[in-house]
Amino acid sequence: MQDALTFSTMTDEQNRRIAETVEREQNRLRNFIRKRILDESEAEDILQEVFYEFVQAYRLMKPIEQAGAWLFRVARNRIIDRFRKRRMESLDAPPEFEGEGNDFFPWEELLPSPDAGPEAAYAREVLIDEIEAALDELPEEQREVFVAHELEGRSFKELAEVTGLSVNTLLSRKHYAVLHLRRRLQAIYNEFKKV
Repeated sequence: MQDALTFSTMTDEQNRRIAETVEREQNRLRNFIRKRILDESEAEDILQEVFYEFVQAYRLMKPIEQAGAWLFRVARNRIIDRFRKRRMESLDAPPEFEGEGNDFFPWEELLPSPDAGPEAAYAREVLIDEIEAALDELPEEQREVFVAHELEGRSFKELAEVTGLSVNTLLSRKHYAVLHLRRRLQAIYNEFKKV
């Protein structure tokens, strides 16, 4: 009987801590995801996946000490997973417009595999932070087009329909975004290629 009471008390304490963490981090985490995922329902799906993983990890392991950092790391990984999946799907399809290849940005090539050991995991975190900082430096209209096309895999035709802008305007915005990102990330890319 005592074991059942102890287990119940532990479960209640876990539930309380989980609820507090979700309440404290929910808005910041949602904003973090929404800056990177334009589709609101997809962003909400990622948010729910992150909290689901948090609850599972919290219950299976000992309590997570720095829950906020853990949540953001998981969110970043889920976003990258979605981008990779879409990128792989878009590689199977032929390009929609002539000249798009000139604006290809090899962001995936910058990221070492998270499974390649602690040094690669550290390098991956540094590069992700640099990419995020470089994206944040872009004017909003350039960032939105770049993220929607390059990372979310949306076509320029689809973006033109949604935004009411011409395909040429969208191509131009992405072109300027790519130029900035290449300049901004070239030095760090070169450093990591040396290692």
